[in-house]
Amino acid sequence: MSAEKYFAYAAELLKTIPPHITDQPIIAQLKKVGFEPGKSFDIQGLDPTIRKAFAGVPEEAQKLMAWKIPTLARVVNGWSMNTDTMGVYGNYYLKRAIVTQVGLGANLPEDAIYPINLADDRGRPLDGANKYTLSFDKMSTPPAYAFWSITLYDAEGLQVANPLNRFNLSSWMPLKYNADGSLDLYFQSESPGADKEANWLPAPKGAFNLLMRLYAPKSEALTGKWNPPPVMREQSTAGLTAQ
Repeated sequence: MSAEKYFAYAAELLKTIPPHITDQPIIAQLKKVGFEPGKSFDIQGLDPTIRKAFAGVPEEAQKLMAWKIPTLARVVNGWSMNTDTMGVYGNYYLKRAIVTQVGLGANLPEDAIYPINLADDRGRPLDGANKYTLSFDKMSTPPAYAFWSITLYDAEGLQVANPLNRFNLSSWMPLKYNADGSLDLYFQSESPGADKEANWLPAPKGAFNLLMRLYAPKSEALTGKWNPPPVMREQSTAGLTAQ
């Protein structure tokens, strides 16, 4: 949608649903470029310089959101922990826009949180050319009263077809715990072995991402007392030889 159509549509919506009183500072700024609640928006009646600026809004907005995502929330062990202002944004318009683009909306943190993996243990994006392990110590799996899950998405944000027809790993599944009570989860394109397949989430050959969900999270997940461990990339034999 072009900026012209976007703002014209927004102007019509504001005739029915007026802006909140706390929106007045941004409304005052928009009036300077011809956008005023209660009135239709006609870009053709604006100064050519302003029209040109409007044309670049979609691209610049995408750049701004992409730049902000890595610092939108606190990042711990390569995971973005969106536990603050989620679902209740006030005048934090940038965060509202990013959440809307990614998921149309979001629950309140007390209902659910969605840690997003940004990088492995060395700060590198995840890629199916490598093998990864996520290890939880005994009694340190994601703390949730309802359940937790980890879903894998490809570079396009889509789930990946695989022979197991498995698209996430979750607390309700018959996961295989280690003798000491710890839990290892595997993310890679090839099977980690029959004895580990219960904990394997098949990955594509290329780039992918992980999204964790905690429904009815416990307080330690909201306060930062608990955080996901880093996603560990398996060191290749070639890499060890080179070192």
